[in-house]
Amino acid sequence: MNGWVDAPPPRRGSGCFGRGCLILVVFAFVLGIACVAGMYWGLHRHSAIFHGLYWLTKARAIAQTPVPVPQFTVSDAQIQSVHERCEDFEQKARAGQPAELELTPDDINTLVATNQNARGKVFVSIDKDRLRCQASVPLGVFIGRAGYYFNGDIAVELRNAESMENPQLTGITVNGEPVPTDLLNWKYRSKRLRDYLANYRNGSGVGTIQIRDGKLILRSRTE
Repeated sequence: MNGWVDAPPPRRGSGCFGRGCLILVVFAFVLGIACVAGMYWGLHRHSAIFHGLYWLTKARAIAQTPVPVPQFTVSDAQIQSVHERCEDFEQKARAGQPAELELTPDDINTLVATNQNARGKVFVSIDKDRLRCQASVPLGVFIGRAGYYFNGDIAVELRNAESMENPQLTGITVNGEPVPTDLLNWKYRSKRLRDYLANYRNGSGVGTIQIRDGKLILRSRTE
């Protein structure tokens, strides 16, 4: 259900959203930050920033004005139910136990609504096997300079369950532009973005991610 209402006070902790349930679209947001940071600070020695600057300029994802993002109504009961399911999955995944978490668009938007940095700025929908993330995020908090926004209409399509060990990026677009397939090999602070993803994978216990039948599905690592 769409329509704006102030969400209840955020729960302590970042929950699934903060821990990377949307890991496949987070890369696009990171590129937006890298793009603007590169413009102001000239940090071209980091290939992720240099390439991000070029690519997001091409994708028209940086602007001086925000774009409208659909808002979401959330209740205390929804928040409690989604957080309990996420916490149960996280505990089992970190313990190496078999676990699966299915998130509907309402579930994901509930998590967004309880995240102080994302609330009102990100909206997720899923049509069958295609996830769409609409975002308009002010970048001043990240770069110390107000007046710029990351405006992204991000689409994610996965053919099968995607391994977090070696994800394929061919099904991700930002404003209609395909995400570069070599993105994970770009470096930031002498580390590949692939290495940052591996750190998340090892710490979270998430093994695969899938979009199917209108849901985002996470499965734990069991090896």
